Order: sequence, then C-alpha cells, then structure tokens
Amino acid sequence: MPEGAGDAGFPKHFDGKRFCNPDAPQARGLVDVLRWKLTSRPEPSPSFIADVAPCKPPQRVDGSGLRTTLVNHSTVLLQQRGANILTDPIWSERASPLSWIGPRRRRDPGVVWEDLPAIDTVLISHNHYDHLDLPTLRRLAVRGASTFVVPARGARLLRAESIGPVHELDWGESLSLAGFTIHCVPALHFSSRGLFDRNMTLWCGYVIESRDRVVYFAGDTAFGSHFAEIRKKFGPPRLALLPIGAYEPRWFMSAVHMAPDDAVRAHEILAATTSIAIHHGTFQLADEGIDSAKKTLIAGGRPQSFLLLNNGELAEIQ
Repeated sequence: MPEGAGDAGFPKHFDGKRFCNPDAPQARGLVDVLRWKLTSRPEPSPSFIADVAPCKPPQRVDGSGLRTTLVNHSTVLLQQRGANILTDPIWSERASPLSWIGPRRRRDPGVVWEDLPAIDTVLISHNHYDHLDLPTLRRLAVRGASTFVVPARGARLLRAESIGPVHELDWGESLSLAGFTIHCVPALHFSSRGLFDRNMTLWCGYVIESRDRVVYFAGDTAFGSHFAEIRKKFGPPRLALLPIGAYEPRWFMSAVHMAPDDAVRAHEILAATTSIAIHHGTFQLADEGIDSAKKTLIAGGRPQSFLLLNNGELAEIQ
C-alpha cells in the first residue's frame, strides 16, 4: 500500500476472507450471545445523567503540549500544534443502526457539535456502531478537510457514504501526515455491523508518533500481549487512551473488553506517562452499571497517572 509497509513482526490474522485474534480467545458466537441475553441481570442505572458541563475547545493550539478532551465514550479530541485529531467520533443519540432502538446515551457529549473545531484526522478503530457512527461521520465529511483512517477492508463503507478521503491500514502499516505519523497496531476484538459480516473487516489501535511524543489509542480491546509488543516497538507512550467499560459478565466479555484492573495492568506494561480511561460512562453496553467501571477503578487504587475524566473535561499533556 502507498501508506506504508506491513510489519511482519505482527502475527498473521487474516485467512483471505476473515480476520481473527491470533493466539488469543475469539469473540463469543451467537449461541453464547443468546445465553448471555437470557441470563443477563444488568445493574440498574439512571436513564439519563445530567452532569455534563460541555467545554468549548480552542480552534487550534500552539506550543509543544497536547490538549486532550474526553468528548464521550471513546471519542477523544487530541489537539497538538498543527493537528486536531478525533478518535471514534459519536454524537448520535443511540449506538445502533436504528434511531428508535439500541443503546441510548446516558450522558450528553462533552463538546457541543457546533463548538467542535476543524478536524484534520479521524481515527476509527473498528466498525461497531458505538465506534463507527455513520451519522457523525457524514457530518464531519460535510464540514470538509478531514482525513479518515480505518482498519483494513473498512474503507468501502465510508466511500459508499461519500465520506473521505479515507485510508485503510493493516496492523503494522503507517500513514504519514503533516507533522506526525499514524501507525496501525493490534487489538483483541472483533467486527460486525450485521448478521453475516462478522470479522470481514479488521479492528485495531493506533499509535500517533510525532517529534515530541507518542500517543496510543487502544480502540476496543481485551487484555493481551500486544501491549508489551507496542511498548517494545514504539517505546513508552506519553499518553495512552485505554478502555475500561463493557466488561460484565467476564465469561462473555473478557475476550473483547478489558475490565478496569486489566486497563491498569496495560497502563503499567506500556509504562505510559499518563493514561486516560475511555469507553465508559455514556452507553450501557454490558451488565455493569453506567458508572461501575469508574467506581471500580477508583476502589482498586488506580495509579495517579491513570486519569478518570468526565465528558467535556480536558487534560494538558506536556
């Protein structure tokens, strides 16, 4: 590919039709989904929590620092000199293919759409509806000037919606942009948007490498050996965005999502200067309550360098 060459150091994960988690548990199948749903006892949570104080990010930032704003769920606005980067953007009311059913947001986004600055690069980790939200991507495409980055075989969906320019990356491939390079790295997860397309597109994390720092966006992932591989290849990240939510019941979710204690272990293995918890507090996607991941992380005595931000809260990373 013109974007960069794949890295043979990452294990084979494609059989010509479908992707997999090499040397790791695979996502549970339909029978187990039914078993989970039939035995599920979700922890009660408020239908909506009106505690978000939206912020208005600057249009651009100067200097050598990194301004990080948690918008909601896995949507993070990363602002550094010359670049505004947005991860897995979702401003929709539901994480669903339908507007009337599916997981509904329990908190507002921490940035009002009209206050969102121009976005240079959009990173999409995989095609699940809470990470690849077509209504939001269409709105970004209409604004113009955004480059979209997706995992292997994920560009077709965006191009069909006239969303672009879009670049596909496989694990180990890179895309050089003005002032930084995007590296596609492994995650342990799965993909699907319907009944018959399971694992036909890839899932991934991203390393954003610039002159001053390395930033790691883990996307959606289970705990695994890839964290050590990423540290070995890129060095300790200045900032890591690590998912902590949608982890109960563990027998079902452990193959695709980290629990809070897993995320702390990942933070320590990466030797990240700072980590920020993502993928919690906006949509209730599993059996734990909407704020259970946050409470569990606090109760577990997280390192001070592992930050819990509210929607709309920012952190300045030097």
